[in-house]
Amino acid sequence: MTSRHFDEGAAIARPTRIAVRRLAFVGLAFLLLVTCLGIACQTERQAGGPAESDDAPTVGATAVTGPGGHGDPGIFHDEVIFGQSAAFTGAARFLGTGMRLGIEAAFHEVNQSGGVHGRHLALETLDDAYEPNYALANTKLLIENRKVFAVIGAVGTPTSRVTAPLAREAGVPFIAPFTGAAFLRDPELDNVLNLRASYYQETEEMVERLTEDLGVTRVGVLYQNDSYGQNGLDGTTLALERRGLQPVASGHYERNTNAVKSAVTSIMAAEPEAVIMVGSYAPVARTVELARREADPVLMAVSFVGSRALADALGAEGEGVYVTQVVPHPDDSIPIVARYRAALSDYDARAEPGFVSLEGYLAGRLAIAGLEACGRELSRDCFVKALHTPEPIDIDGMRLKFGPRDNQGSDEVFLTVMGADRAYLQVERLADGQ
Repeated sequence: MTSRHFDEGAAIARPTRIAVRRLAFVGLAFLLLVTCLGIACQTERQAGGPAESDDAPTVGATAVTGPGGHGDPGIFHDEVIFGQSAAFTGAARFLGTGMRLGIEAAFHEVNQSGGVHGRHLALETLDDAYEPNYALANTKLLIENRKVFAVIGAVGTPTSRVTAPLAREAGVPFIAPFTGAAFLRDPELDNVLNLRASYYQETEEMVERLTEDLGVTRVGVLYQNDSYGQNGLDGTTLALERRGLQPVASGHYERNTNAVKSAVTSIMAAEPEAVIMVGSYAPVARTVELARREADPVLMAVSFVGSRALADALGAEGEGVYVTQVVPHPDDSIPIVARYRAALSDYDARAEPGFVSLEGYLAGRLAIAGLEACGRELSRDCFVKALHTPEPIDIDGMRLKFGPRDNQGSDEVFLTVMGADRAYLQVERLADGQ
């Protein structure tokens, strides 16, 4: 698979692990400088993963003419180019690298068998460090300069909030963002294809299990102070209201910080029986540590936390922490997981299976399903319509169902609990993890 990773620096675009022609290098740097409007986009690319080849299309190459006598960007005679802006540095870097790894594994798998209708799939990635301004600049660069066919695997609610409208305005498919944000489920967003269940569905599952399995009525909420955290807080509040309850306390922290002490102190003062945490792994790990100094509430986090990163941060102290997931367990024996593990091993024998890279693999497979349905006469319009079919899309036993006004493929939420060995066990009820 062709994979092209770029870093963003102050007025510099720095390629990693592949050589890019000097002309393209200068052009990218200049466009980023204009786009960022003086913002110092200083990030650092994380190395790792298989080496890539220098087989990028020549700058200015002409796309293959599609149906109707016109050609959509990113489509070439022997290649289709996708773009990804995600966090590869900073607090959410494990999510960005995991999503990228899974997408690359799916693309590599199909490329090994000749691609899709004779076209290999390529992924170009840019680091936004989980910051909206950088994500906007990156996505603009991918769409306007790199001319990608579609955007795939964006990471985060605040970043997707600014990039999804840009993709819609440009008529670019926005595939499988790693977020359960409610605004992306708007049926009018027909260019958006959500793979995963929403945060409302994750928090509904949490509240249902807390109230039905354990009889919990006092729930506190720790949330990130942005659209992601607010979405999780809203979902929790709505789920509690349906049961005649309210959060007993809530507190927030700022994105890309671990400053949770004040919020946790305020929440624990209300004596919650459970705390739902809507954040990234580092502040959530700190919340677990602080909360357990005061009492022993049930602690639950939504999938965006990054399960492996959270387990690594907490070690044995993470035993008993629950995390909702939106994909099957990566150790499951079902066909889709077996296929994912084989593809991951073939792409990078050093990579360990995980929830995030499995979601990335499914994102890649969803994109492949759309390409396969369109045949050689590929266009963005055909791609989106093919995936918005009312017929279920079967990916090795995992069924995704979209429709004309339904842009979310899966409603599945799985409950897992962390063990002392940092491994996650899938459970049906909270009592099973006690």
